[in-house]
Amino acid sequence: MAYRVGYFVGSLSSTSINRKLSKALIKLAPDDLEFTEIAIGDLPLYSPDFDQDYPAEARALKDAIRESDAVLFVTPEYNRSIPGALKNAIDWASRPYGHNSFDHIPAAVIGASVGSLGTALAQQSLRAVLSFCNARQMTAPEAYVQFNADDYDDDGTVRNESTQDFLRGFMAEFREHIQRVLTVLPRQ
Repeated sequence: MAYRVGYFVGSLSSTSINRKLSKALIKLAPDDLEFTEIAIGDLPLYSPDFDQDYPAEARALKDAIRESDAVLFVTPEYNRSIPGALKNAIDWASRPYGHNSFDHIPAAVIGASVGSLGTALAQQSLRAVLSFCNARQMTAPEAYVQFNADDYDDDGTVRNESTQDFLRGFMAEFREHIQRVLTVLPRQ
């Protein structure tokens, strides 16, 4: 059985190192994980005024999550927290009240930065938000990636063997997490 994983890239930048990381993760993932990016760049800013009539972009976001067995967040760190575009997407997906798309979904968080903290504070912020949204988060291994451009090709190939092994192990553990969660809490 294959698992469908929707993934979010928290950066809107066309040159995002987290987009490169997402390509590497997909390339190193177990064969029974199928990936679809859940786009966040076209969402308007969330307002409760839309709760009775969601715009098409927000409905597409919720549909993409509904069609996923699990979600993966690949995020940079902006000002010691998560990027505004990613938080906006989570706000759209978790509302209106009673229609939280993240309820019980298996989730994992990872991110890359050129700094030595490797998005640790952004991940902490994101984990707090996902906890409130009742997502079933993979708590270990944690993955704070210090990005070195020489280690990654544009197609997602990872040239550094220890980085490759670490990312492959992270994705293998995520696959096991998905199976464990879905065994107890199957998706509707």
